Amino acid sequence: MRAAWYSRNGEARDVLIVGELPTPTPGPGEVRVRLAVSGVNPSDVKSRRARPLGAPLIVPHSDGAGVVDAVGPGVSEQRVGERVWIWNGQWQRPLGTAAESIALPQAQAVALPDGVDFAAAACLGIPAMTAWHAVQRLGGLHGRTVLVIGAASAVGHYAAQLAVQGGARVLGTAGSPPKAAHARAAGVEAVIDYKREPVMQRVRELTDGRGVDAVIDMDFSTTSTWLGEGLLAPHGVLVSYGSNAYGDTSLPYRPLLFGSVSLLFFLVYDLNTADRRAAIEGLTGLIAAGRLMHTVAGRWPLDDIAAAHEAVEGGALIGNVVVDIG
Repeated sequence: MRAAWYSRNGEARDVLIVGELPTPTPGPGEVRVRLAVSGVNPSDVKSRRARPLGAPLIVPHSDGAGVVDAVGPGVSEQRVGERVWIWNGQWQRPLGTAAESIALPQAQAVALPDGVDFAAAACLGIPAMTAWHAVQRLGGLHGRTVLVIGAASAVGHYAAQLAVQGGARVLGTAGSPPKAAHARAAGVEAVIDYKREPVMQRVRELTDGRGVDAVIDMDFSTTSTWLGEGLLAPHGVLVSYGSNAYGDTSLPYRPLLFGSVSLLFFLVYDLNTADRRAAIEGLTGLIAAGRLMHTVAGRWPLDDIAAAHEAVEGGALIGNVVVDIG
């Protein structure tokens, strides 16, 4: 099969190779998926640049979509021909979705509702599932004000849509007028341009000095600096799924204590079984009903996978980046 891989860390054009690898055979409890599209996420490019490999070669990317073309022992033959999307394709395993085929446990190949194209489906595993779980961790949203950090990002755009559908008033941050427009398209009421406006001052203005009830956070290293300045209203909740810096972070204990503030963290790759099932069922229902807006900002062929990685690293595109396999 044709695939892309790397055998050392480094810049995309220096280390990514496209060529032939053996086509995998599904083992017990596994399906093999003939991939049509592979999703590229920030974690994929960060891994390529710096994460220890753990295997002689890595086929990158955890997200993707395609058609089941073979099943292993213990899996119903009826799954052959099923359109599916993939989650955790390259989590704790070397062979991800940047290839014509992938074999993996059948639970990680989720039936794709009719009418949803493969490019949109390749955005579900990390971006949409992260957004779903972040919103669910907040509890009931009706009448609450939620701030989405990076509301034009792949995860943030889904999170804003989900929070609006849950009845929240949604504020967001974005770094340019086009990104602000994209956030508003998801239902964000007011967008704070964090590059040109003082975020905390705008939060106070937009909430009459009270702070927001909840934050969905993609950069805890920055957002944490606002916690002592009244970002969260009393009994507020911050749910964080990422940070631009992974070193130690100082927190203002007294304001957090006397505000009865909750800080929640999660890694989308490591959801427990019940939370994963809830996310899959919830997203399946929404996409089947056409209630989620998907934004594919850039598509590259497998032979030009390095350009796709560079596009994610550049951060200029608004939406998800995918690689066409077939």
